[in-house]
Amino acid sequence: MDILRNIAYQPASGGKMCEQTLGRVVDSSRRWRVPAEGDHIHHTCPTSASEVSRIITDPSTGKRYCRGRVLGKGGFAKCYEMTDLTTNKIYAAKIIPHSRVSKPHQREKIDKEIELHRTLNHRHVVQFYHYFEDKENIYILLEYCSRRSMAHILKSRKVLTDPEVRYYLKQIVSGLKYLHEQEILHRDLKLGNFFINESMELKVGDFGLAARLEPLEQRRRTICGTPNYLSPEVLNKQGHGCESDIWALGCVMYTMLLGRPPFETTNLKETYRCIREARYSLPSSLMSSAKHLIASMLSRNPEDRPSLEEIIQHDFFSQGFTPDRLSSSCCHTAPDFHLSSPAKSFFKKAAAALFGGKKEKAKYLDNHNKLPKEDEEIYKLRQDLKKTSISHQPQNPRTDEDSKTVSKSSVLEKSDKQQMGDMIRMIVRGTLGSCSSSSECLEDSTMGSVADTVARVLRGCLENMPDSDCIPKEDISTSFHWVTKWVDYSNKYGFGYQLSDHTVGVLFNNGAHMSLLPDKKTVHYYAELGQCSIFPTTEAPEQFISQVTILKYFSHYMEENLMDGGDLPSVTDVCRQRLYLLQWLKSDKALLMLFNDGTFQVNFYHDHTKIIIANQSDEYLLTYINEDRMSTTFRLSTLLLSGGSNDLKNRMEYALNMLLQRCN
Repeated sequence: MDILRNIAYQPASGGKMCEQTLGRVVDSSRRWRVPAEGDHIHHTCPTSASEVSRIITDPSTGKRYCRGRVLGKGGFAKCYEMTDLTTNKIYAAKIIPHSRVSKPHQREKIDKEIELHRTLNHRHVVQFYHYFEDKENIYILLEYCSRRSMAHILKSRKVLTDPEVRYYLKQIVSGLKYLHEQEILHRDLKLGNFFINESMELKVGDFGLAARLEPLEQRRRTICGTPNYLSPEVLNKQGHGCESDIWALGCVMYTMLLGRPPFETTNLKETYRCIREARYSLPSSLMSSAKHLIASMLSRNPEDRPSLEEIIQHDFFSQGFTPDRLSSSCCHTAPDFHLSSPAKSFFKKAAAALFGGKKEKAKYLDNHNKLPKEDEEIYKLRQDLKKTSISHQPQNPRTDEDSKTVSKSSVLEKSDKQQMGDMIRMIVRGTLGSCSSSSECLEDSTMGSVADTVARVLRGCLENMPDSDCIPKEDISTSFHWVTKWVDYSNKYGFGYQLSDHTVGVLFNNGAHMSLLPDKKTVHYYAELGQCSIFPTTEAPEQFISQVTILKYFSHYMEENLMDGGDLPSVTDVCRQRLYLLQWLKSDKALLMLFNDGTFQVNFYHDHTKIIIANQSDEYLLTYINEDRMSTTFRLSTLLLSGGSNDLKNRMEYALNMLLQRCN
């Protein structure tokens, strides 16, 4: 465990000594100095201390502990697993022989670390539990993190994926924000000091170099930390501030994504020069938002670096997928978030998520395929459509049987086109289960019913549409609402969006929803799904004032800073019921939004394309907005007849996969 420091000593000018810690350097005005540029740093191992007893007793309480395996070694101490024999609770025990801290300044350093760490209590900070000492050693009992440190994970993995980096960075920022609020600087943020527990939660640890934040004029001018993570102002002895921890965080993010620190070179002198000049490379393989965030944290001027709050609001987080949790397998192998699988494996994963094992899947499909007598004509029509789509290849000779099939279909199209459209709509509607219409299924506007309905419609279309080289062309006048702008502020308040009629909505983190109507004077508040309270913005009930303020903030921000996402015309007064957001989900490629009336929208980040499925007069419409922000709207029944391009089909499959992930 990297909680401990490996300290070596070498003579320095004037008879002083230098302390070097696994790449960490410490400078004290009295006894220690940092290696000068060009100095050769020797790493020497401390003389081995006498073996610690297997059973250890706390003299002050009488509690007995059993020492286990070694977790890490340092210059002053070793860290062991240690089990409380009364409770069987396991700790990480830092055991420091008195012989190692016999000099006053050495003992003062340990006492200061204990005094600072024992006051801390946060989910993402290694918990301090207890300390005691006997005649031989000092014992510090800390939270046990069974997955070791981020340094161990990166050593095995080499690099991490963007979603993993977001996952870990959010937790680091949370812990660091707590420390800074306590006016504590960590001063040695690096992968080896981020520990991972059994649940894959990150904990900031090792407070051996931590210090209280001092006023600018009284800040420490000492140089301490790890050479690759030192900030320019620390190297220039301008003192430590919160900005120095932000710089180190930028180095951490860079290292996670690329597998090496940004300023790492073959010699210390060149590393220091690169740091002072803030000179490093950003490979083109990095996302633009990742580059921008790293560059802002590694600004040479401390005042130009973002705050922790600004970091977590950055596009790198707001426009990318962050998992709620990670599997322990991520310690050794890259995760598969099941959100970008090819079409062939997609349905296997979706079926597994929905039905479980093979037996359940077979049973479902068997029941699903047993059509009642009145639906036999629909089944026949579906088969005819498949045959027709296959036979639309003039260059191939047709058999008599093929000609009959095509002729029959052609006659059907010409003689009863309306009936055929109705039948196809029934195929799509039939995927809704027992409901006679989509509106009937959506009456209660619960997340489960709406998500299930949309998933069935989308799946039914994908399973039955033929292949095609192009997107269908239809001239349809649209009259539905869709999301033209959005902003994710869920780390603090919630998710905000603007509809095509300029209604602004916010789905708050507590599950409540609030809408500001286009007149900017009326608010709709949904404390529970389906139950709406309406009031003017100027007469908001006292308990809603703060949420109305946030709603207005979202509205102003989107109006001033964001651009509409497509060329669909704005519509007003077309909704049979007021639209509000039920669910949203972000992957590393797209944003999903699901509304109470069944409107389902997916925005793809990389090319800004969008898919919108909406129900209008009991007819499902699909709108596709391409990278040029030009929209095409067509009926799903048309898609069932003529098929869609692979590009569109792949996006529909991805959208369904996201929806299934959300439902499950």
